[in-house]
Amino acid sequence: MTARIAFQGEPGAYSHQACHEARPGMEALPCRSFQDVIKAVSSGAAELAMLPVENTTYGRVADIHRLLPESGLHIVDEVFVRVHISLMALPGVALEEIDLVRAHLVLLPQCAEFLGRHGIRGEAAADSAGAASEIADKNQRTVGALASDLAAEIYGLDILARHIEDHTHNTTRFLIMSRDNDMARRDDTMITTFVFRVRNIPAALYKAMGGFATNGVNMTKLESYMVDGSFTATQFYADVEGHPDDPAVARALEELDYFTEFLQILGTYPADRPHG
Repeated sequence: MTARIAFQGEPGAYSHQACHEARPGMEALPCRSFQDVIKAVSSGAAELAMLPVENTTYGRVADIHRLLPESGLHIVDEVFVRVHISLMALPGVALEEIDLVRAHLVLLPQCAEFLGRHGIRGEAAADSAGAASEIADKNQRTVGALASDLAAEIYGLDILARHIEDHTHNTTRFLIMSRDNDMARRDDTMITTFVFRVRNIPAALYKAMGGFATNGVNMTKLESYMVDGSFTATQFYADVEGHPDDPAVARALEELDYFTEFLQILGTYPADRPHG
């Protein structure tokens, strides 16, 4: 039986593209929600989860930082996927025939220049790949979709204009998660991700972060978010360069633990690099 990797969205979604690029030998399993993705791995229906965490254009993916610590899964890899947006329609339809395109709300403004130049209206859809699927199902000849090249391939649509996004830097960072916690050093450059809550003492966050500075550990991400619906219960999500077995990282985490009431390492994994 082919191993599965679960993702959120319809076939052809950018999360599906991430699965296709990062784990081409695995069967991609579409799920309705991020919770369903996590459940698929927890239940054994899939071996891995592909979860988006942030995008260079629209920032952090909502709710994902809250879900990761509660998931019971472990981060084993990261993947940067370049988000190329193409305009697609039914076979035989010309660009001049398209007067409306449908796509996820975040994609429409990223193609504003192209759509304006061609006098095409944009309409928000729940899912870009789903919009492509609907065109094929309903035989909509004057409607196009903005989606991935993979979506066009899956739903048998023609690409009328390829990679029409206004900016060339749009990239999404994904985390690959597993039931198994692989703490092995698998690359020279490792990333360690953890969440923590500081103790209720003066300057606790400043003191907690001091160990990383004094030990020369580079922290590449630090974000805060509320937990349990309380304005006073703040949790922090962090990425640092290095492995917990590195002496400098070990010392920094030990100091962090002293100033926190909760500390959980979500995973340590090889660093990927954004691709063009």
